[in-house]
Amino acid sequence: MKDTVFFLGKGGVGKTTLSSAFALELARMGKRVLIASLDPAHNLGDALSARLDSKPRTVEPNLDAMEVSLSSWVERYLEDARRQLKENYSYNLTLNLDSFFNILKYSPGTEEYAVLWAIEDVHCHLAPNYEYVVFDTPPTALSLRFLSLPFISKLWVTELIKLRERILEKRNTISQINPVSPIAESCVDKEDDRVYGTLTTIRKRLAALATLFTKKSFMSVIVNPDELSVSEAVRIKDELDKFGLPLEALCVNKQGVSDAAWELAPQLARLTRFDFDFTREGIGSREDLVRIGMASLVEYFLKKGSQK
Repeated sequence: MKDTVFFLGKGGVGKTTLSSAFALELARMGKRVLIASLDPAHNLGDALSARLDSKPRTVEPNLDAMEVSLSSWVERYLEDARRQLKENYSYNLTLNLDSFFNILKYSPGTEEYAVLWAIEDVHCHLAPNYEYVVFDTPPTALSLRFLSLPFISKLWVTELIKLRERILEKRNTISQINPVSPIAESCVDKEDDRVYGTLTTIRKRLAALATLFTKKSFMSVIVNPDELSVSEAVRIKDELDKFGLPLEALCVNKQGVSDAAWELAPQLARLTRFDFDFTREGIGSREDLVRIGMASLVEYFLKKGSQK
């Protein structure tokens, strides 16, 4: 069953608006729904006319909403890494951890892993309280990176596990040859080795997230009637295809905003399409979100989500 929904697309195409309208439609059908914003520039509270923070707040019956604090998750990710490093390498007192983590905070990949663990936290600890979870995602670059991480990192972690196994085998050989060697005092059994245990735990977490994305998630891409957003949607589809993450719906938003010629790329034309007209008066209330008309997309999602 698919119970998690991601709205993807270029910045400004209307991800927050459509994801909010989608969650609201589900909630007013009597479904228990959580919508969570992963975008560092949060607009979800504005769309739902509610003051939100990093904890779920009830917006109306059946609908809770939250804005994930990515900066807090970056700090949490780094603190967890710091703790594990101290536990596993406590003997190395010369390592300057503060200097190391000050650099790591701004290194490539840190924000992506923080988003990934935030999604895992929502899925494991909050999602059981709801029937459906809807994610309002960041712009394309960050979204593609965190969606691909479980697959890329799993390969990397698997190789690290193999390397750690070889290290433990060599330790065991040395300790048998020379029982008084300093290495004999080190851990030689992988079942007792902290580093091996940490790596296998990470691999299991990544595998669970890969399953969430491939088997339990409904992914929709949003475009506007312009070449830039269409080109970016094609890139999204191409990247997701590499990891077996199917796009299942195409939302053409802001129809009528421009009379300029545009064309839907063949790669996207095969997706089930849903059109939404541009609202010149803007979105000022939840009732405005309802008038967008999400019933057909929600019906399609519920049908697809119930299929095995």
